[in-house]
Amino acid sequence: QVQLVESGGGLVQPGGSLRLSCAASGSIISIYGMGWYRQAPGKQRELVAAITRGGTTNYADSVKGRFTISRDNAKNTVYLQMNFLKPEDTAVYYCNADGLQLGYQAYTNFASWGQGTQVTVSS
Repeated sequence: QVQLVESGGGLVQPGGSLRLSCAASGSIISIYGMGWYRQAPGKQRELVAAITRGGTTNYADSVKGRFTISRDNAKNTVYLQMNFLKPEDTAVYYCNADGLQLGYQAYTNFASWGQGTQVTVSS
């Protein structure tokens, strides 16, 4: 199974910055899409940003111009640079990835989630 491990969350003041990282490990043949989602208390999980293997990006309107997603294909890692953070950005941030893995004697598709990392924006 492909595992995703996030890091970089924490407490930051409004207007501050944080950088999240998510590293994938396992019998990975190729990772297609990678993305970041978030879930605030009492709300549904929502897409924050996504990036294809070729580097095409997609952002939620609420974070455009403030957040930047990037990835290092050689390291199977995706990043989320978050600038000008607002209190409404407070949530648990989850990493997601899908691709192809080496299963038992065959290639199989995978779609995995990380365990989540808390981001709190507060003064």
